[in-house]
Amino acid sequence: MALKKKVRGNVKPVSRVNKNIATDNNEKKCEEAVQRYHNYLEAEKNYSNYTVQSYLKDIDEFKNFIENEKYGNLLKIKTDNIGRYYISHLVGKDYSRKSIARKISSLRAFYKYLTLEGIIEKSYFDNVETPKIEKKLPHFLYENEIEAMFNAIDKSTSMGVRDYAILELLYGSGLRVSELCSITEKNLDFPNGMIKVFGKGHKERYVPMNDRTIAILKEYIHVARPELIRKNELNAPDVLFVNHHGGALTTRGVRVILDNIIDRTALMTHVYPHMIRHTFATHLLNGGADLRSVQTMLGHENLSTTQIYTHVSKEQIKETYMLNHPRQNRK
Repeated sequence: MALKKKVRGNVKPVSRVNKNIATDNNEKKCEEAVQRYHNYLEAEKNYSNYTVQSYLKDIDEFKNFIENEKYGNLLKIKTDNIGRYYISHLVGKDYSRKSIARKISSLRAFYKYLTLEGIIEKSYFDNVETPKIEKKLPHFLYENEIEAMFNAIDKSTSMGVRDYAILELLYGSGLRVSELCSITEKNLDFPNGMIKVFGKGHKERYVPMNDRTIAILKEYIHVARPELIRKNELNAPDVLFVNHHGGALTTRGVRVILDNIIDRTALMTHVYPHMIRHTFATHLLNGGADLRSVQTMLGHENLSTTQIYTHVSKEQIKETYMLNHPRQNRK
């Protein structure tokens, strides 16, 4: 009898140990899967650190949800309706439709990767419908407004030449602010009037420069930049644009530059770098450029992304009509 009690007494601890081992193994597999996906985003997709961290944050938030709600773990979820349940959870947390759509998109991409790699058999997010997002027309500047910005820059100083060159590249070539901040002198092909740009996912494309852009860039490279890096000449960065200390100019620095330019104009509007890019695309289409060419210059993967600018152009045409047609204005 004593022997039986001793055996029975040992059963529960062994069971708990096995359960703990299984739990540890599951957690380890989940961590390894996330790490593999992390490496995939960096090495194969060439995503920026900011983008990678956004994906990982979305995955981590979802992981916490399923664990707190006892739905299992990232690799083995107990319900096929997890997508619907998670959306309801996010709605309850007052996330916007746009934020929810982005989070679900992150998870859909993650689980698609896991299925393609054979880590799991099926994705939990293939058939999940995300909330519809109302597309807003991008804000842009009119030609007189963009000219007011150029006219507000004092080109008699090195900083002014730099700021003018930045505005020329944003408006004249439609670069993203991150692309502008990563350009080096080697990326500039002055004889052919082209810039080699590395966009999202480190995808390479060539964007044209106009004569004004080329002229101001040459002035910046030969006159202004050497003066700006004088204090930091031994540690001067490889990138083209530098700040007043001679270090690499950041995306935040570009935003501050645009704010300062606007402060010197009579414009009562907030201008951000991507707004200049919207202006570039809108003005090209208004001038008769074909949609495919604009898509290539902007580096859009899908034509539908570029097509939103045709709606902007139509809105501008309508506004011009309403303001100027004699029968429309007749009382």
